[in-house]
Amino acid sequence: MASADRPRAGRQGIGWGLRIWVVLVAALLLAPTLVVIPMSFSASETFEFPPREWSLRWYEEFFSSHAWMSSVLNSLQIGLLTAVLATAVGVAAAIGLDRTGFRGREMLRSAAMAPMIVPGIVVAVAIYGTFLRWQLNGTLLGFVLAHTVLALPFVVTSVATSLAGYDRVVETAAASLGASWWTTFRKVTLPLLAPGVASGFVFAFVVSLDEVMIALFLQTPDIRTLPVQMYNSITLEIDPTIAAASSLIVAITTIALLLPQLVRRRRSES
Repeated sequence: MASADRPRAGRQGIGWGLRIWVVLVAALLLAPTLVVIPMSFSASETFEFPPREWSLRWYEEFFSSHAWMSSVLNSLQIGLLTAVLATAVGVAAAIGLDRTGFRGREMLRSAAMAPMIVPGIVVAVAIYGTFLRWQLNGTLLGFVLAHTVLALPFVVTSVATSLAGYDRVVETAAASLGASWWTTFRKVTLPLLAPGVASGFVFAFVVSLDEVMIALFLQTPDIRTLPVQMYNSITLEIDPTIAAASSLIVAITTIALLLPQLVRRRRSES
């Protein structure tokens, strides 16, 4: 009995320890958000927590400001284009790396993961120098290509995870029934990889929406993303409108990350 109880007690101790650790980490991550959101409803001229008076003043300032709304539209446009391009390239790369056995496969996989490992400032300087020669600085195409480089590893990882449990026998069965490779990919392969593809798309969009380092190098007065506008607002002037902008971007990012999980849960329940 004693020997049987020891593993159980050990498991219970580890369980509670992990729970406490998760709670502490969650509290640390949520603390800034729990401060910023109430500040966005303050009526004060400066940052104030807790607010003495409540108002929607800074949300009205945000939605009525040409600079802020222009940066939001730029970020959404760049984010969606980046998500589409990164998903298309990432799905092809993940499938290619999974189904080919050439010698340089691992080197190519490492190169695809490099933007997740290399410091952001190094990537930003490299892209800035390259885009200067290609005359892509300050262009929509330049932003999309640069953000795609950063988002690609997330798509490859998500799709590779789906491929880990993928059974290629279904493709063989489809081909034996006369389906072409395109029909097999569209009606068999892609639906089975849909969770990984959807997750990669969402992560690519969120990465583009939150990216600031490269955007600081590529920005122009005509094309400025929301993170750059927020950075300028906090460094060049004291503008409480950034509290409203931060609250909105947290809400958009949270919804974008939770939406695939909710859709997946509904499908599993149905």
